[in-house]
Amino acid sequence: MAIEPDTKDWTWVMSRPCTDCGFDPSTVDRDEVGDRIASSADGWADILSGPEATQRPNDSTWSPLEYGCHIRDVHRIMAKRLELMLTTEPAEFANWDQDETAVADGYRTQDPTVVAGEIADAAARFAAAYDAVADDQWDRRGLRSNGSSFTVDTFAVYALHDLEHHRVDVGLPARSPRP
Repeated sequence: MAIEPDTKDWTWVMSRPCTDCGFDPSTVDRDEVGDRIASSADGWADILSGPEATQRPNDSTWSPLEYGCHIRDVHRIMAKRLELMLTTEPAEFANWDQDETAVADGYRTQDPTVVAGEIADAAARFAAAYDAVADDQWDRRGLRSNGSSFTVDTFAVYALHDLEHHRVDVGLPARSPRP
């Protein structure tokens, strides 16, 4: 059965806490963004090596593997969008339909071990990109296809919520206990 697409506009997480996962945008410190992005990959290899990695818990929820594929792609797409924001102003982001991507890219049939490695690599690259943001670049702007506006700063908050929220979806703590 196909998962019903998520049509919510999650940009509100840039200004108020998420009651579903506990993410609080006020806890995001520019100096920690890269570390938080990198640590968002912690635990995924264990989740994806488990016997239930490919099993959906119900007809309306992705399997851990599908969430893992999504998180890998979030890291990749957000890194590209950050690069665009740092080189073009205002940057304009093409629409990304995550549900269409899940079907088109066969998330359900991908190799969990490969995906775990890809999450780690993509997280490291995205973290390094944020670690390289200069002080005078945090106010650069980007626009999503639906008109939502971001700065490099608020984009970090938005991305971190997505990365940390889906950890909770698969049974990991929202934030890795890594220092």
